[in-house]
Amino acid sequence: MALYPYTLQPVALNITEAEFHQAQYELFASASPSFGLSSFKNKEWIIMAVVVVLAIAGLIFVTGYSTIIFWLMLAGVVIYLLARTLGFKWYVKREFEKQVADQEMPDEMRQMKLGVQKHGLVMAMPSNQPDMMKNSQMRGMQMRAGSMQQAVIPWTAIKSWDETDDYIFMMFELKGQQGSQIVPKRLKAQKFPIDTVRQHLLEVIPSKGLNPENLKPPAL
Repeated sequence: MALYPYTLQPVALNITEAEFHQAQYELFASASPSFGLSSFKNKEWIIMAVVVVLAIAGLIFVTGYSTIIFWLMLAGVVIYLLARTLGFKWYVKREFEKQVADQEMPDEMRQMKLGVQKHGLVMAMPSNQPDMMKNSQMRGMQMRAGSMQQAVIPWTAIKSWDETDDYIFMMFELKGQQGSQIVPKRLKAQKFPIDTVRQHLLEVIPSKGLNPENLKPPAL
């Protein structure tokens, strides 16, 4: 296995409520159909091009009130472009806000630190935060005592993962307990080895895409 950089000490996540929701939105948007110009199919571009050519030709060779139809054709193309880009983007944002309106960031993420080791992702939290250890995401993990309590998510426990321009998302299952983790890529500025995380994730799960259905139902 190639040598990758790892962390000597866990790095503070320092994620805010706003960043937490932004991460969720980016993941939601990435799973939604694309709303950029690149999402247009060749057939759509051909149809719009034909309409524009006919409209321009009509404006050149036709005079009088009859040109209204050609102006409407051009306006229709513009409206369609706006609806398929800005309009769809607004719709996705609205649907996302409906889904997360009542969701709050888990308390344990406010003081969490993350580290990267060859055997897995290290999660560290102050040892004076017992309520955090009661979270279903943390139950079943081996916690190391000290000023900071540490748990390790082995890379082999990762069941699926994905990434956007700003975040890496992963879902894991460990000792019958299910959980998820967000890793902001801004941590790279603090010497957090984002590329190492990605490399290990690719080794265990070559294909990106969160698949919560692959996780087993939690034990009762």
